[in-house]
Amino acid sequence: MNKISTIVITTLIAMTMVSCGEKKTLQNEAGTKMNNTTGLISKEQFDKIDAFGVGNPNDGFAQYFIGNSYLKPLTNMQNGEIPIFNVSFEPGCRNNWHIHYSTSGGGQVLICTAGSGWYQQWGEKPVSLEPGMVIVIPPNTKHWHGAKKDSWFSHVTFEPAGENTSNEWCEPVSDEEYNKL
Repeated sequence: MNKISTIVITTLIAMTMVSCGEKKTLQNEAGTKMNNTTGLISKEQFDKIDAFGVGNPNDGFAQYFIGNSYLKPLTNMQNGEIPIFNVSFEPGCRNNWHIHYSTSGGGQVLICTAGSGWYQQWGEKPVSLEPGMVIVIPPNTKHWHGAKKDSWFSHVTFEPAGENTSNEWCEPVSDEEYNKL
């Protein structure tokens, strides 16, 4: 990883931690304070706590998602910077099972920035995702991630450098599986 990429990743993690620390509570419609990681998070509440903004509809990958997701590039890949994206999910949105292949290095990193979501590796129990959490997904690991049913969710993502890398999109996470969470 080059020096600029390391600085960008360190800055993203720091911004996430500051954002989470400063915006731990929100006001609901009745004026009552609520934790931003519990209960229903509306779009308006989510916009107040989302450090990077929702971005544009993720039309290029829509076929691999149930529900609507949004993609916001955070780096300029044309200048040789490591591709880093903010991905936002509306409530109930999740991506299909997928695998990031690599013969060396690679995988995927998720830095949770706003809302509440889920991450699950094939054959493992789901993990609840909250702002400030970092998930390092090993290469060649079948997994999925997305929003909880009642919350918007956002994470920053990048794929560490690897050799012979490719991605495979697999079957959707069924409503039956998802609704058990």
